[in-house]
Amino acid sequence: MQISQFSIPPGFIDLGLGDPQFSLLPLDLIRRAAEERLGQNDPEFLQYGAEQGDGTFRQSLAKFLSRGYVCPVEPDSLFITNGASMGLHLICTLFTQPGDTIFVEEPTYFIALRIFADHGLHLVPIPTDENGLRIESLEEKLAESRPKFLYLIPTYQNPTGHTLSPERRRRLASLSRQHDFLLVADEVYHFLSYSGQPPRPFAADTKAAHIISLGSFSKILAPGLRLGWIQASAGIIHRFVNSGLLDSGGGMNPFTSAIVGRVLETGGLEQNIAKLIAIYRLRIEVMDAALRQYLPGFEYIHPQGGYFFWIHLPNKMYASELLNRAEAFKVGFRPGPLFSCQGGMQDYLRLSYVFYEPDELEQGVLRLKQSMDKME
Repeated sequence: MQISQFSIPPGFIDLGLGDPQFSLLPLDLIRRAAEERLGQNDPEFLQYGAEQGDGTFRQSLAKFLSRGYVCPVEPDSLFITNGASMGLHLICTLFTQPGDTIFVEEPTYFIALRIFADHGLHLVPIPTDENGLRIESLEEKLAESRPKFLYLIPTYQNPTGHTLSPERRRRLASLSRQHDFLLVADEVYHFLSYSGQPPRPFAADTKAAHIISLGSFSKILAPGLRLGWIQASAGIIHRFVNSGLLDSGGGMNPFTSAIVGRVLETGGLEQNIAKLIAIYRLRIEVMDAALRQYLPGFEYIHPQGGYFFWIHLPNKMYASELLNRAEAFKVGFRPGPLFSCQGGMQDYLRLSYVFYEPDELEQGVLRLKQSMDKME
């Protein structure tokens, strides 16, 4: 089976895969939206498009975000991207040079680490706990160096699933002003909350010139759309709009924006998110029950949102060794060191519950147990 960047062998259960299941991709919703937009006989969205993103689409997106964030979002604060990863790449291009220092959470999203490596950036890890980034550790690092920016995933973090507490958010925003560094908040999981409203997003405070929020339709609609947004102050938006990339190619993805715009206008996105939340909430319970039954020695925090379980292995077991054994039992996961910029997290692993049906999730956990039994 070929999916996105990965190829899964027949009969293999890859619990590390952070992609939505094929059956959860809203084909009918996208088809209807495309038919409606194409039926308007308006070819404007086939042109290069406005550098900041189509104005009508940004208005629809701003209305959706205003409802979801429970605070007003202005269309002019939004810049449309080819997904959050492209937005992060553009931030690195415009705000850093090779050799510059940035701060990252430890652990953090492994693809972000690869993007930073592409730009030749020097990474300084900041430890995290169940309440997110440890502010005291950040203050210690700030006494030693000033980063160009701090990258973090504040809500339902990848890979840990942890959420930065409101008090730490306030202190972090204050420190970014005091020490004059950008705060780049990757908030792609914000709307996938399974137990109440998450804390106020950093996106709500992007009028401040030091905060940039990244958003994406990949987790809440479909990753193949390659569509996302940056929310930031007028000065930062101006830098994006006037970059050479946009000067050459025009707005990013105006065709897809036109189709997703129809999804937003009809309320289809809210309906899709509600469907995903109901399904993922059930799958969390299935995986949690399987872990407690088959692997009671695993330590983790029950996910409150997002995509992942972040698990601490018992008895000084290394994830890389377990992965080698697990492959023989046709099960996979993502080992902890993948998410560390310093090769740490050796005794951690990440499991995802979004790609497989409940019975497959239980079977995958059982296979993990069987592979561990062979290591004893």
